[in-house]
Amino acid sequence: MREVIIGPNEGGQRFDKYLKKYMKEAGNGFLYKMLRKKNITLNGRKADGSEKIQAGDRVCFFLAEDTIDRFRGAGSFTFPESSASPKSAVLSENAGPGTAPSGRKENSLFSSLSIPVLYEDAQVLLADKPAGLLTQKAQAGDYSLNEWLTDYLLTEGKLTAEELATFRPSVCNRLDRNTSGLVVCGKTLAGSQKMSELIRNRSLRKYYRLFVAGRPPKEGIAESWLLREENSNQVRIYEKKPQDSRAVPVRTGWRLLESFGDCSFLEVELFTGKTHQIRAQMAALGFPLIGDARYGNEAVNRKFRRAGVHSQLLHAFRLEFPPLDGPFLGLSERSVVAPEPETFARVRRFCENGQE
Repeated sequence: MREVIIGPNEGGQRFDKYLKKYMKEAGNGFLYKMLRKKNITLNGRKADGSEKIQAGDRVCFFLAEDTIDRFRGAGSFTFPESSASPKSAVLSENAGPGTAPSGRKENSLFSSLSIPVLYEDAQVLLADKPAGLLTQKAQAGDYSLNEWLTDYLLTEGKLTAEELATFRPSVCNRLDRNTSGLVVCGKTLAGSQKMSELIRNRSLRKYYRLFVAGRPPKEGIAESWLLREENSNQVRIYEKKPQDSRAVPVRTGWRLLESFGDCSFLEVELFTGKTHQIRAQMAALGFPLIGDARYGNEAVNRKFRRAGVHSQLLHAFRLEFPPLDGPFLGLSERSVVAPEPETFARVRRFCENGQE
């Protein structure tokens, strides 16, 4: 018999979901059969798997130890060694002083990344993602911010290898690879659930800073419809609702901060959060992001390459949190800012000097 006590990162989920993580090689049929036969119990009682477990709950497995180990997967956890190419860990100039700690043998990609942590408590971490780094891996060999988060927490001793068997810390909002700035990370299950809830109900206010071609009005709100194309990482913007039922309404507000003749510096509030929303909506309005190869103006982009611009100038600048309580009191009505990347200062100088 093996007894397991539910930890704080495992509470708040269905019992069957926990069991599928704990015994990842076991089929659903086997797990539910063991529950019916009381070979797996919760707090000394029969369970059907639908129960919501809490920290401190006691799970007993009345199974042979080798059976449990076999269904958990042979061998113990080892720190991942990424096979990603160097391109997967491209750094931009906004990566500030190193915050990645040491204390164990690190893989080379983790130790090469210098990612500022702008806020951290027991539940949540806010990181300043550099442009060029994926938020979540796109293929098996990628090293993304998600992997960095796990390595960071393991290195700091804020997460154990044992906990990783049933819980993975996660990034709650996704930025495009070449977009820099604030990313919300859940260090615990409760943290991930709460931050995802704030993003889903739009009570977390998100502001971006960006350079666009042209000179938009001093302020405005764009309301349109966005449709993601099949088999393509691209979207289309429509003024009126198209017949395609997959189209979703999107809303973006902007404020003009500076104007430099034929280019402008804006702050945008993202009211909805869909793939490429800011990039596609601004392009549809006639003010494409400078450096944006997908939705931008090639002649404009070519000119700004002289200032070292090779991707869209888009930065997740500020997050404003609503009133919160309990374990999230530290974030209550807090505004967190990610400093503009050095690239922005260089582009501003380029514009001020007449783009010479």
